[in-house]
Formats: sequence, C-alpha cells, structure tokens
Amino acid sequence: MFIGKSLARTLLGATVLSSALAGHAFAQDEGGEAEASEQRTLKSVQVTARRRSESLQDVPVSVSVADAEDLERQGISATTDLTQIVPNLQFATYGTLTGNNSAAQVFIRGIGQTDATPGVDPGVGVYIDEVYMGRSVGGAMDFRDIATTQVLRGPQGTLFGRNTIGGAVLLTTNRPGAGNTIRVGVGEDNLFEGFAAVDLLDLDTVGVRASLGARSRDGYVTRAVDGADLGDENSWTGQVSLEWDPTSSLNVLVRGDYAKEDENGSPFVFLDINETAAFPMIASAFAGCPGSSFPPPTPVPNVDDPRCANDFQDRGPFVNGGTGRIFSTLENSGLSAVVTWDVNEQWTLKSISSGRKLEWAGARDADNTPLLILYTNYSSESDQFSQELQAQYTGDRLNGVVGAYYFDETSKDRVIVQLGTPGTSYDTNRVELTTEAVALFTEWTYDLTEALSVTGGLRYTEEEKGIQGAWFNVAGVGTPEPSIPTDLCPVVGAPVAGCLFVARTPFTEDFSSVTGSANVAYRFNEGLMAYASFSQGFKSGGFNQRYNALLNTDGSPLAFDEETAQSFEVGFKSNPAPSVRLNGAIFSNAYDDIQLTYRVGPAPLLFNAGEATINGAELELYYAPTDALIVDASIGYLDAEMDTVRTVPDLGAQTPTATTQAGDRLPRAPETEFHIGASYVFDIGSRFELTPRLDVSYRDSIFFDAGNDIGEDSVTLLTGSLTLADVMNDWRISLRGDNLTDELYLLSGTTSASTATGYSEGIYARPRTFSLVFTKDF
Repeated sequence: MFIGKSLARTLLGATVLSSALAGHAFAQDEGGEAEASEQRTLKSVQVTARRRSESLQDVPVSVSVADAEDLERQGISATTDLTQIVPNLQFATYGTLTGNNSAAQVFIRGIGQTDATPGVDPGVGVYIDEVYMGRSVGGAMDFRDIATTQVLRGPQGTLFGRNTIGGAVLLTTNRPGAGNTIRVGVGEDNLFEGFAAVDLLDLDTVGVRASLGARSRDGYVTRAVDGADLGDENSWTGQVSLEWDPTSSLNVLVRGDYAKEDENGSPFVFLDINETAAFPMIASAFAGCPGSSFPPPTPVPNVDDPRCANDFQDRGPFVNGGTGRIFSTLENSGLSAVVTWDVNEQWTLKSISSGRKLEWAGARDADNTPLLILYTNYSSESDQFSQELQAQYTGDRLNGVVGAYYFDETSKDRVIVQLGTPGTSYDTNRVELTTEAVALFTEWTYDLTEALSVTGGLRYTEEEKGIQGAWFNVAGVGTPEPSIPTDLCPVVGAPVAGCLFVARTPFTEDFSSVTGSANVAYRFNEGLMAYASFSQGFKSGGFNQRYNALLNTDGSPLAFDEETAQSFEVGFKSNPAPSVRLNGAIFSNAYDDIQLTYRVGPAPLLFNAGEATINGAELELYYAPTDALIVDASIGYLDAEMDTVRTVPDLGAQTPTATTQAGDRLPRAPETEFHIGASYVFDIGSRFELTPRLDVSYRDSIFFDAGNDIGEDSVTLLTGSLTLADVMNDWRISLRGDNLTDELYLLSGTTSASTATGYSEGIYARPRTFSLVFTKDF
C-alpha cells in the first residue's frame, strides 16, 4: 500500500485518539443528567463544494471549512495563515520572481504554480464571493470581513473548471445583516490595524453593508545602503454590499471591493553566490574588486571587499545588501452581481457576473549585493470579465446543476532587467496577453436508496491564449519607460540595443478539454459516511513572456502545453460522538505534462517537465465536548515525486541546467505536516470569560524550486493567545504571540546558481512578535 508505515501509525493513533474522545463523551452522557446537560452537540457546518449549500458531513468531497468564529479563535487573519491549519495546503506569499508582496504561491496536494506573471496561470483557483481571481498576484491577502473559508482538495475540473487542477480556495464575505464590528490592534514593529464593518441599512427586503480596513507594520529586514525596512505592511481595503429581495423568490446581491498596498518591497536577503558565474565575475571586475579582471573574466577572489561578488556579501537573515530601488504596490478592485431566482420548489436559476481590475508593480535587487548583477522592475495591469449561468435542480432523490461559464482577460506586462554589464537595461515590456475561455458543465447526484448515492459530472472547456510583445535592449541606463523602437534588429532574435529583437506579431494558441468526475457515497448510519471518487483537472498552456533570445522558427515565444491531473480518492465523514467530528481521505493523483519553471540564463521559463504520481492522505479532527473546551487537529501526508522527466530541447548555450530529475520532490510538497490547537474558556463571575489557546504546527522539509536546489528543513511553530471577553457588552481583547519559540526558517527562495547570474536569495520568516487586539460587536 502506498501509504508508509509512519503515516499508517499516525492515522491509527488519530483514530484511537478520536475513539478515546468519543468514549469520554459517551461516558459523560452516562454520568448523569447534570453532566449530560454540558455535553455539546456540534453545530452544522455548511459548505458549497458542489455549488449548492450542503452539510459538511454529507458532502463526499475533501474540504476544510472555517467560519469567522473559527478563524478568530485560531488566530487566522490572512490567506497565508491557512497553511497552519489546513492539511496539504501551502499558501505562500512574496513573489520570488516578481518582487511583489501579494504574489501568491498556492499549492494543494503538491499541485500549484511558483510563477506569478500573467503568462502563467495558477494551479489552485482562488474565489472571492463565487468569482474566480484570474491572477496569482492579489491572492495573498488579509481577511477583513470574511464569513467563511473553504479549501477544496483535489481537481475541481467539473464544477469550478479552469485552473483548479490542484483544488480551490473559496472565500466568502459577510452579507448585509451580519452585524456590526469594530476592531483595533497594535503590536510590535509598530503594528496598527483598524477595521470596521457596519450594516448601514437592514430592512426586510433591502440591506446595505460597508467595511473599511487599514493595516501597517514596519519591516523586519533592514537595507544597509539606506536603512529602508523591507517586509513592511501598508494596506487599505474596503467593500460595499447591497442585497435586495424584490420578491420572495428573487435575490440580488451586488458587491464592490477595493484594496491598495504601497510598501517598500519584499524582505529578500543574500543566501549564496557562484564566484565562477559570468555576471558575478563581470560585475566584480567593473566594480574594481582586487584581483578581478575582464576580459577575460576571472573567478571572484575570496576577499572581504564590498566590490567583490562572493560569500562575504552575506549579512545574515535580516540585513539586505542591495542598492537598487525596490518597492511593492498593488491596486485590486472588483464589482460583482449575483442574481438568484427560485423558479419553483425544484428549479433555481443563478447568474454570477463580475468585472475586476488589477494593477501591480514590484522591483528587486535580485543578487542582494552592492554590485549590479541582476535588477528587475516589474509592472502589470489586468482586466478580467466573467459570467456564469447555473440552473440548479433539487428533487426528492435527484439533485444537480447545469451551467455555462465565460471568462475574458487582457493583461499588459512590463519588465526591465539590468544585468551585470553596467549601463544596460533589458526591457520586455509592451507584452500584451489575452485569455478567452468558455465552458459548459453539469453534475448530478441520484440517491439510489436512503443510504447510497451516485454522482457524475462533465465539463467541456475551450480556451484561446494570445500574446503580442515588444522586446528590445536600451543602451545606457535609459529611462524607466523607454520608447519602443520601430526597426527590427539586423539579425532577428539577436539582442542588439535600440531595435526590436522580433517583429510585433500577435500569436495565439488554442486549448480544449473534457474533464469528468464520478462519486459513490454510502451512509452507514447518522454518524458515518464513506465515499469513493474520481476527478479530473486541466490547466491550459500558454506562452513564455520573458524574452531570452529563445524563439521558435516563426519568431514566436516558446510555448508550453496544458497540464492534466486524474485523482482517485477514498474518504469518510464521521461523528463518532455528538461532540466529535473526524474526517479523512486517502488519494492518488496522476499528474501529467507538469508545468515547471526552469532557469534559462537570467530568465525563468516554463516547460512541460514530465509526469508525477502524488499519493497521500489527510485526517481532520474537531472535538468540543463542552462549551468551554475546543480541540482541533489535522494531519497531512504527501508522496509527491517526479516519475519521468522530459528531455529539455537543445537550446544551445541557453539550455537550462537546473532541471528536475526523476525522484525529485515537487515544489512546496512537504511529506508530512500536522497541526493541533486547544482552547478553554474559564468563567470569571457572570460577566467575563478568559480563554487561553495554544497551537502547534509542524511542516516537514520543503523545496521551493523544480530542481530541488533550494528549500528549507522541517520546522515546528508555536503560537498562542489569551482573550478576555465581556459577554454582556460584546467586547473582547486578545493578547497574541506568533512564532513564540523564535524559529529561524525560510518562507521562500529562488536560485540561479547554475546559470550566468549565479545568485541565490531567500526570505526568512518574521521573528517572534506579540500583538494586542480589541474587538467590539454591536
């Protein structure tokens, strides 16, 4: 069996633990009327994993869900925090290739994407209020007025469709009528957080709700050259919601949201450098490093001199040695309208319309030294429109949905790269990328008996990807936005300053896919349901937008094909006692034509790397025997390694060297991770409650790249909080500590050590911090 002995022991131990908890709960039931009155029955948890509201324990899908109360209790205040509590989810921030702080790297069960540029689609779909977020940038966000979070594991290719090959993260904000809240927080590193959500209008048929939030905090990495603090936070968010019931069967929900960030830049630091790589040698020679020469370039001498690109540039985990201007900005806005019409008792029609605009920029001094080796300056803007129509049917034994989906996006991207030869900029701006996608889908569930149900679904998708770009060099430092040359270079494809490398010809690629799903579920009794499922996922291909002198014979950029996944899963949902919820799943994924990023010279490019088999399991426990005690725990296991690897095309001197190999682990796929947290409410008289909480999370070693060249060892994190609540006046104040044991570990990293640029950089986690948050509900 593919699950290892260690995991089997873990699952067995968790099962024994849940049985013991259940036994304790039943003992309370038998211990007399007084004790039985304290026995807690878990509230019903609703999810929309099948595009309709159902009980978590009735849905034959692997899904983790948390409402606003759960998130506050567990100290989850951002999408990246979900990593600590959701098994087999890695939700990372800081764009290692973009320099933007909101660039998300989301992986579920070992499937995701590390690159955040518009030419690359994410592998996990992030949805806000049923609207798909087309770009990875903006996915890493703070929670403001969140009602629920749901993490769906495994391919969601039938009901959610494009780019949910690894799974989906569903975020739902509060509707009008949810109640009013004010929250103010302060903490170390000059942390300040302010948030307010108010129901401006709450009538029988019309409701209006508005929320506004701001957050600021100093960075924790200092730039030696100017004292700038990197990793700082400076953001504002707002949302307005209007809900209208013109009739008893018609509901209209309109939401508008806006977010802005203006920050110093990502907290990168120097990790390593290859003293024999071309750009470090050239940069050292031009800087006047003693013993360096050019031409010909000579290995950088091992001397402690700021003009030398060697390991003496290492300033530790919280000091950055770069000199180039760095920053991270974002504006993200959207407008959506969801119209729901209950035609009769069986049929409901639903329309989800949305338009979104994203503008972001980021710059980084990638080598993190005083020398000019590699400096990148990105900016991008994307406009997307989506429309989804659903017809939902609810019968006595038959339930299902039929739908159509349309998505259109245009992105304009610009990047300036300054390399090791002083005074040269390398501009890949004026790249316009387009995506148009249409899909038809359906899924139906039939109850053969009261205990046995079968489900089948199908989705047909067509996508067209387009690119048109202007790639050129600019002699000298140039301006931030140099004008586009009109003439072609004498030799097409040869990087010569002042001319277009290739003609500005538009290119398109078409992709189509049929993805299906099937499921059988059996309910043994009120407390146990088991299921077996099969699902498929698809993510289209596209074009590499970064120019690096690699072209097809027609002058088009290198393209990559779609990737696919097929998943088999067996799972269960159980309530072994009224106060216990224990859910688990075992799965096996066939992951083909995997899109992985390789370094080709200074440019990261995407290739279809090969195939992998991903085996694993999850187990989640929630135990609340009384209103005072809550214990939640989870375990995730992954065996995610490359089976076969495609040979990279011969690209001459530009052929990538740091490629994946058979047996390499997939990026951001730790073998084992677990979490356990507990809180207990102590009554202080009849008015106050004091609640301590402690959380422990463990993550096994992890790699950040395809070649397994950079990563981090295993880490155990401890967080805690102490909350005093006035139950009569609905206020509470919470003291929270994060990373209580002050662990030093990498959050992210990238390396080009085997290429001409020769550097490695990383981002360490923020050291131990404490914060104090006051919340008032009214």
